[in-house]
Amino acid sequence: MDVYLFFVLVLFALAISDLIVGVSNDAVNFLNSAIGSKVASRNVIMIVASLGIIAGAVFSNGMMEVARKGIFHPQHYYFTEIMVVFLAVMLTDILLLDFFNTIGLPTSTTVSIVFELLGAAVAVALVKIATQPGALSLGEYINSGKALAIISGILLSVVVAFSVGMAVMWLSRLLFSFNFDKTIKYYGALWGGIAITSITYFILIKGAKGASFMTPDMKYYIKENTVVILLMSFAFWTMIMQLFSWIFKANILKIVVLAGTFALAMAFAGNDLVNFIGVPLAGLESFKLFQANGGNDFLMEGLAKKVETPTMFLLLASAIMVLTLWFSKKARRVTDTELNLARQDEGNERFGSSIFARLIVGRVLGSSTFFSTVLPESFIQKINKRFDQTAYNKKIQKQDNPPMFDLIRASVNLTVASILIAFATSLKLPLSTTYVTFMVAMGTSLADGAWGRDSAVYRITGVFTVIGGWFLTALVAFTVAFIIALFIGWAKLVAVVLLVSFAIYAIIRSNKTHKKREVENVVIEEEVADTVEKVLMKCSKSIHATLGETLSTFELMVDGLIREDLKRLKKLSKGADELNARVKEQKDSVHKVISKLQQDSIETGHYYVQIVDFQRELGHNLVYLIEPVLKHVDNRHKAILQVQADEIKELALNVSKLLSILMAIGKNNNYEKLDKAIEIQNELLESLDKYKKAQIKRIKNQEVGTRNSMLYTYLLAETRNMLNNSVNIVKAQRDFVTHTRK
Repeated sequence: MDVYLFFVLVLFALAISDLIVGVSNDAVNFLNSAIGSKVASRNVIMIVASLGIIAGAVFSNGMMEVARKGIFHPQHYYFTEIMVVFLAVMLTDILLLDFFNTIGLPTSTTVSIVFELLGAAVAVALVKIATQPGALSLGEYINSGKALAIISGILLSVVVAFSVGMAVMWLSRLLFSFNFDKTIKYYGALWGGIAITSITYFILIKGAKGASFMTPDMKYYIKENTVVILLMSFAFWTMIMQLFSWIFKANILKIVVLAGTFALAMAFAGNDLVNFIGVPLAGLESFKLFQANGGNDFLMEGLAKKVETPTMFLLLASAIMVLTLWFSKKARRVTDTELNLARQDEGNERFGSSIFARLIVGRVLGSSTFFSTVLPESFIQKINKRFDQTAYNKKIQKQDNPPMFDLIRASVNLTVASILIAFATSLKLPLSTTYVTFMVAMGTSLADGAWGRDSAVYRITGVFTVIGGWFLTALVAFTVAFIIALFIGWAKLVAVVLLVSFAIYAIIRSNKTHKKREVENVVIEEEVADTVEKVLMKCSKSIHATLGETLSTFELMVDGLIREDLKRLKKLSKGADELNARVKEQKDSVHKVISKLQQDSIETGHYYVQIVDFQRELGHNLVYLIEPVLKHVDNRHKAILQVQADEIKELALNVSKLLSILMAIGKNNNYEKLDKAIEIQNELLESLDKYKKAQIKRIKNQEVGTRNSMLYTYLLAETRNMLNNSVNIVKAQRDFVTHTRK
């Protein structure tokens, strides 16, 4: 019995972790519209979302049904088998969601837990069938219809949400245009009434349907009088919006977006995340039944009944959700993925191009050409005028930190998502909150012209990547839970200890990876977002970091070549690739920095571009230096001669001296020692010529073979390029600083 008590404690410890990783992934559902449109400060948005989460958790009646909704039939499983299923589910869920958080992709927490339950239950059922005489068939243990409903829900969510979001956004933009300051005065109250009414309906149907104060009579009344409630709500909210606009000069769109954020957060906490404490609570209830039965194993018929959750558990769960919402950096990464796919402007795209995306873009361009020949030119011009973004772009470019899209699109996102989710819930259709909110956002961004010809293929590839991840969630959740359940069933306590230890290790490692990635991106993000003076400061930091990494990499590469240290060289190769990718991102974002510098001079922007170009070349140099060295050592070719080792040791010493001076110059923006650095550079270039001649002499005397000759000659040539680019970076920085100060 003590072992199973330990298992229950493990389940609750895992539940806390599961809540954290679950909120980190699902926060995008209710935050993306408010954050992307910058409807208010981040703190205000977070407070509104936090209140929604607390309301959702408190108003929930706490019926933790996810573990008992027909995924499997508990009355056919023994207590010991049920505990195996629950432990496998929680361990898999933490690992899976943390993985998606680390790579920054949104997925459905409901789909993950359903397929984990399915996979673990199937594993235990197969063991029962194989080992227990008179066992039932697999179909009697498992209800596969639920899994099929989830899969159909994915397809239904994708198609319906994307199509409706696109259509409503197109009509909304046609009505308001991008210059909506004037049109909102005429139609704002009407639009606000429609939006708030849909959000109110959403709260009643989806958010508060399971609240303890919602009696059966109240639910029946709402169901029978839905149309009347909607009409009265529309009239009431339209009047309120108009009064707010007249009396308080309130921005109706901001009210709509904040109300929608609250509503989605409430529904999220009340209907989705409570699932994460459903499994451990089911485990606790199973343990209570186990104790009541005197510690004897028995079939869990009692688990099929509904068990109400104590309010204290719901309050604790909501507290964990809110804290995670405020402090989780991984939640921001998942949010950034959706916002970058939906943002109005173009820039450095996270996702690459794919054949399928290029095919779709080509077909759409062909269709647009066809319609342009069929429809009257005057009609097309009128439509294009409503979608003209020129004035809007000029307006937001004046802002230091402009929104990714405007309040019209944000309100459409929240309104359409609320309507679809509430409508599907009333019809008991298996739509996923995550899938609906994401695909609505993608549909509205397409209709709003955010996917231009320069970004469409990348955005479409990103959308298909996310959708592919949803199907991957189901497959991986089922497979991993299946394997873990088999392992726990076989090794019992030892398996649980090992798997929990592995989960802790995996989360710590993923957090380190995430922190490293955040550090790498911070320089680029700050350069894009800050003022000219701060760009100058961040540029100096970036140069100092790049030169410092070049210095350490070159020194370690020389030592690794001499010692034939394959492990070190592989690590250096990975580091060089990461540096190369980082400076590539800087170069891809250079147009955003230039837009900040336009007000000063074209010459200043020219020197900044030079700095980024030289950093990019330096990144290439490191990759080209390490690659042949790594191949030489990895292929077990002959070690370099002692005289060659002495030469490159001396070379590394002088390179270190030069780069150290350049780093100090770049960091302090003091260029008095630049002439001294150039003098050392010239001496190094002469040394390289001397070493090259010595190598040619060794080749003629047949002292070295072909592999040695190729490696050493290439090493000297690429070192020359590295030295030139290092000095040129600092020269360009000097010119950049000089013109910026002028």
